[in-house]
Amino acid sequence: MNVLIIGASRGLGLEFVRQYRAAGAAVTATARDDAGRARITELGAKPLTLDVASAASVSGLAWQIDGEAFDVVVINAGVFGPRAAALDAPTQDDFDTVMRTNVLGPMRLLPQVAEALAPGARLAIISSRMGSIGLRTNGSGWLYRASKAAVNSVMKDASLALAGKATVISFHPGWVRTDMGGSGADIDAPTSIAGMRTVLASVKPADTGSFFNYDGQRLDF
Repeated sequence: MNVLIIGASRGLGLEFVRQYRAAGAAVTATARDDAGRARITELGAKPLTLDVASAASVSGLAWQIDGEAFDVVVINAGVFGPRAAALDAPTQDDFDTVMRTNVLGPMRLLPQVAEALAPGARLAIISSRMGSIGLRTNGSGWLYRASKAAVNSVMKDASLALAGKATVISFHPGWVRTDMGGSGADIDAPTSIAGMRTVLASVKPADTGSFFNYDGQRLDF
């Protein structure tokens, strides 16, 4: 199996690398800095330097993966931004940072990886239940919520564009004990990633365009 993990310097992305390598997969993974590249290399994966918030950096990805045929691609890079509640307007800088990373990043990345997909590939974007409109019960972190609702829309459109070539889904990884999730979260990274790997191994073309919990439960948009 040939796997690409985008955003793998730490947390969930690095755990994806660890588990896929432990399963014997060939893994290519991206990080923004030397420290992240070193962690990827230590796990026996091929590191690439990539900043999803930089148009120039993303535009250079295609030639770095030219000739590859990835069975699994995971787009994991993202930021939370300010934890402001609804009606607390974000600054222009905060809005630009969160939307550029969480939405524009995947929109730039998807065309770059589309030509490097193996037939029948599975492509996942790490989203969040916080982006669901149907399941929403409060307005905390509304900028992050808006970005994840938007990236679910991006995923859906990509699933239509890649129909017949790849199964495209998005994930809520659970509330995970990472730097973003905090120490009081529900589950650890190995549990989250093991669940998502199981889903990725089992989804069929008919599932394309769906939003899944890490344990395989389908979620409302």
